[in-house]
Amino acid sequence: MGSVLGANSIAIVTVVVWLYLLAGRGWFWRLREDAPLPLGRTNLSVAAVLPARDEAAVIGEALASLLAQAYPGSLHIFVVDDHSSDATAAIARKAAPADRLTVLTADSLPSGWTGKLWALDCGLRLALARKPDYLLFTDADIVHAPRALEGLVARAEKNGLDLASLMVKLRCESAAERALIPAFLYFFLKLYPPTWIEELDSRTAGAAGGCILLRTSALRRIGGIEKIRGELIDDCALAREVKRGGPIWMGITSASRSIRAYDSFGEIGGMIARTAFTQLRHSTLLLVGTILGLLITYVAPPVLAIAGPGTVAHVSGAVAWLIMMVTYWPTLRLYKRSPLWTLTLPLVALFYAAATVRSAIAYWSGKGGLWKGRAQDQT
Repeated sequence: MGSVLGANSIAIVTVVVWLYLLAGRGWFWRLREDAPLPLGRTNLSVAAVLPARDEAAVIGEALASLLAQAYPGSLHIFVVDDHSSDATAAIARKAAPADRLTVLTADSLPSGWTGKLWALDCGLRLALARKPDYLLFTDADIVHAPRALEGLVARAEKNGLDLASLMVKLRCESAAERALIPAFLYFFLKLYPPTWIEELDSRTAGAAGGCILLRTSALRRIGGIEKIRGELIDDCALAREVKRGGPIWMGITSASRSIRAYDSFGEIGGMIARTAFTQLRHSTLLLVGTILGLLITYVAPPVLAIAGPGTVAHVSGAVAWLIMMVTYWPTLRLYKRSPLWTLTLPLVALFYAAATVRSAIAYWSGKGGLWKGRAQDQT
């Protein structure tokens, strides 16, 4: 009897959780792709800053997409080579003449800074000297749609935004990517619902670091990149600081895309582990709560639906599982995956739970936030 009551209680909790996720969390799962707006003014200048460390495989295509922007104002690109061991800087220098693109090497990394933010700050010193109206922060693996910049500037001008960001479509080609990458977007949007990001009275602030347009005056207002110099989840930290003084926005697009390859499950696990424990503020209590939450939310519904001890458990588990699949389907559709992949979300959640534990272990062992040979999140 006790086991039946316990199973029924868990089953009811899962239904309540999924009803909340379905309708009470900003409709995060109903993906709204960005529709680029035309830009009326042509005299708005933009300086793009692109930090790059060992990005020879992707930076050429990324720069080509920036140089091909159909942007009516002026655009100058600053590539900051973050002490690469490959031909990143050489490839960048060949991409365009100096009047359109500047390549510089980051200064030695000082204590208290993450590598990406320090490289960004080094680039900003030159970029700000041009007195641009806007700054574009982007990554070396992002291929921008031809009118992406125009659309971001137009939206910022129309809505008076201090920050506008696009979550680009991540690469989804290898077996590991097909299984796990759609869920990355799904989980991210659950943490940072775009409708909540846009609402001025909501405390939720988020951005996608691969494509952030920032009003120059907003950067000065928050005290520069130095304000967030030690943040590992730098995009959301920047959004949080900016939102305290002005409106921000984050959209979703499949027109711009990331070309960074994750060919194995281990590589994706490492990508998740780089920031997962940081997201939990290095709290063991939050780690335990998160793992339990993932198990109850994602694993319990199918288990109860199939093997629950009684009608209440079966029905409640089935209802929760159905809602789970309904909310995951729009993300899979964006990635052109079959609806049958909705059945895999409980297994995917287990993988993400394991990667989160891996993140905590890396932090405790002094290797947290590992990226391109740098451990940037240490005790």
